[in-house]
Amino acid sequence: MEPIILASTSPRRQDILRSLNIPFTVMNPPYVETVIEGMSPPEYAEFNAIKKLESVMRMELKITIKWILAADTIISFNGKICGKPKDRDEAGQMLRMYSGATHEVITALCFYSSDTHYTSTRISTNKVSFMELEDSQIENYLDTGEWQGVAGAYRVQGLASCFISKIEGSYTGIVGLPIHDFYAILREQSYPFII
Repeated sequence: MEPIILASTSPRRQDILRSLNIPFTVMNPPYVETVIEGMSPPEYAEFNAIKKLESVMRMELKITIKWILAADTIISFNGKICGKPKDRDEAGQMLRMYSGATHEVITALCFYSSDTHYTSTRISTNKVSFMELEDSQIENYLDTGEWQGVAGAYRVQGLASCFISKIEGSYTGIVGLPIHDFYAILREQSYPFII
């Protein structure tokens, strides 16, 4: 298969690409996310994914790869975007908000072909329900530090999975790279995938 540029440093996205046997090179997109008023959470995720892809396209690359994949994952609670918590207190506020409730995890994908100069996008919207959390559970989780640098203060594949009572949608979409949507994009772009 042909290699792609992954415009993301996410270890989870890298693991998913490896599981699909897709060769890739990681590029850290030089795009800094900023909150833009008036955008819905899905629009915001798609906007960020596109901007990440465009920022890598503008880089002076020492390699020639004709495919670029970018993605952005956000958490939305009642329409409010929950970004990466700036400190322990903000992470705790997010977890208390999720307690006994359902929130959305949205991943936008953006895939570019330099042959056709065409960009495909897909948005995966999934629901995650948390059990009622006791303060001690939240504090113990915060002590682990797992919330640091993570959108919404948790990873579905980490210790916080103990709090999740229900998932609706794509597990890999929640992790950060929805395989079904990615496969649809590969087929749309005629990427030489094995199935």
